[in-house]
Amino acid sequence: MAPNASPSALRSPGLTLLTASFGTLLVLIDYTSPLTTLSPTATALDMTPSAQTWVLTGTLVGLAALLLTMGSVADDHGRKRVFGAGAGLLLVSTALSAAASNTGLFLTGRILQGCAAAAVLAPSLGLIGNAYPVGPARVKALGMWGASVGLGIALGPVYAALVERAGGWRAIYWVLSALSLLLIALTAWTLNESKNDRPRRLDPLGVLTLGAGSSCLIAGLAEGRYGWGRTQVLTLLGAGVLLLAAFVLVESRVAEPMLELGLFRTPGFIASTSGAFFTGMSIVGLMSYLPTVVQKSLGESPLTASGVLAIWSGLSVVSALQARRLAAKVAAATQVAGSLLLCGIGEAALYGLDAGDSWAHLVPGLVIAGIGSGVLNAALARLAVSSVPPHRAAMGSGANNSARYLGSALGVAVMITVVSQPESAAGPGQAMADGANNAFLVAAALCLTGAAIALWARLAESRAESRTPAVEPPLTEHPRVASPS
Repeated sequence: MAPNASPSALRSPGLTLLTASFGTLLVLIDYTSPLTTLSPTATALDMTPSAQTWVLTGTLVGLAALLLTMGSVADDHGRKRVFGAGAGLLLVSTALSAAASNTGLFLTGRILQGCAAAAVLAPSLGLIGNAYPVGPARVKALGMWGASVGLGIALGPVYAALVERAGGWRAIYWVLSALSLLLIALTAWTLNESKNDRPRRLDPLGVLTLGAGSSCLIAGLAEGRYGWGRTQVLTLLGAGVLLLAAFVLVESRVAEPMLELGLFRTPGFIASTSGAFFTGMSIVGLMSYLPTVVQKSLGESPLTASGVLAIWSGLSVVSALQARRLAAKVAAATQVAGSLLLCGIGEAALYGLDAGDSWAHLVPGLVIAGIGSGVLNAALARLAVSSVPPHRAAMGSGANNSARYLGSALGVAVMITVVSQPESAAGPGQAMADGANNAFLVAAALCLTGAAIALWARLAESRAESRTPAVEPPLTEHPRVASPS
């Protein structure tokens, strides 16, 4: 991989970080907005309960189906190009949801927003990795990107509740559409193009089997909450598993695979992808449902519920920004293990909720989990870039985010199933509180499982390092690839 522009032609790395982080922030605000505004949107569009499920699930389908594909395409055909296409699609899709006159159009917009988010998220870490050489500056930049993840999750529900109160649910998407225009402008003005000198051929069978398999699996998980034994659910889940198995088979046989399966023999890549999967399943899955618990069990308003969630996500922003201080002392995989352990402790501390309790009961656990989540996001960002060859950085980012959002889809389905309890004599609020307590413990156990895998990966990495003779490191690890654009 050789540079195709002189260093003087490169735009400021800080501007690259700004744009990549702003894009990440924007798509996560869009993703989490319905957490507190689903009710007025569903009422206005006369949505069925099943359709309401797809307000969040639709975006997940677009994300999970295309993240890895977009990462591979970005590496081979231009990270700036894919990022800009995602910004453009976000503009169109949010406008479609804002103007939707029926449920079908609105949900189509949400699915397209997931596709747009995939195109923005997948190349974002590759853009940052290309702008910053290996060293403290890259660690700091990736920590700031990790903070944008937490900030987007924190702002989404609060933003949506405030804008809905001021201008109605449609205003949420009109404002996001306007902000997408700003993202398009920033992409054009601040980003350098970067891509491989020798792009790979497109892997159409890989794209098809991964996209269809992910979509079927997430659809089955979403519909399963209304009955796991239904033929439709079993068919979707079975098709999803078979198609994903076919994807693995395809990738093992094609000359230029979209996902290099040999990476799964690398401890760092295992820690990265498994850490992201368990982050989605045990943390994002639980926190996505927490506002519903706060509203229905504790009797709080949507705005208060979003504020409670912001305790967790806000602290994750702060800790992600400070995580760079650990980089020189603690390996990224060790940070993943330790932060998942901390998140598990925080989720276990949420246990003991009763209907009508003050939301303050949740604060200690949210504080602990928030600190752990921030360190986790920063460490996963580092591993996503460092655990793959430099010319496959966007693929590494896509694989990491694919694992996160597949885990999220599974986590939301698991949490809703666990929370759903038969109504007791104490009323529906207490039934939900009892179910939430079970969900807190399940999420904590999943965090501990993820921590154990990350720790095993780190120990395997340490053993491999001890068997490798030390060599003098080169002055520069890899050249940056950029072209003026």
